[in-house]
Amino acid sequence: MRGEPSCPKCGGRVRAPGLFSDAWQCDVHGAVHPLQPVIPPSVEALEVVVHRTKVPVWMPWPLPVGWLFTGVASAGDDRSGGRATAVACTGPGPLGGMGELILVAEELGVGLGARYAGIDGPDPGPYMDVEKPPQAKVLAAGRPTPLWHVARTPDDRAVFAGEALGLWLWAVVWPEQSGLLMYDELVLADLRDAGAEVELVPCGALSPRLLEK
Repeated sequence: MRGEPSCPKCGGRVRAPGLFSDAWQCDVHGAVHPLQPVIPPSVEALEVVVHRTKVPVWMPWPLPVGWLFTGVASAGDDRSGGRATAVACTGPGPLGGMGELILVAEELGVGLGARYAGIDGPDPGPYMDVEKPPQAKVLAAGRPTPLWHVARTPDDRAVFAGEALGLWLWAVVWPEQSGLLMYDELVLADLRDAGAEVELVPCGALSPRLLEK
């Protein structure tokens, strides 16, 4: 189940640092922060990512009624620490059926959020009209955080992005109509600050969305 590290931008194979390069290399994207293998959701898996990352690990907290934590991924290696995190949650959609949400925090240029958003990355800036008012707002680590709709994404999802704690924050929601979830001013906690509360996170089955290329 462990698998191998992969490119955060395309899911392709990466080469470990060696004699000629001190960075992980993708044949298509060059130097990248490797996406670590995704493992089944558990409190232990969450704690591993929380303890090694240098960027926030965002989760709606408390989770919406009926929602579960369904996986976590991180990009980076043991030397650099996590430079991007993705947390998946699954639960009842606002209009019925099941909804899925992936929240990504990442440094500029990592490209993990763009991969889940289904756009050419690595960053959301070219796809956001920040001259217009934001379409959604969340409370991230206690701070009001505007999010703009990300254009030119596949029809099956709704994508929002903005900046929180000086880093990109992406919210990718399936199906597209479950994007209504983002208009409820979700409260996001950075699980690096959650302490023992992490042990209270309810876990479900692994979201296949985290494994998409």
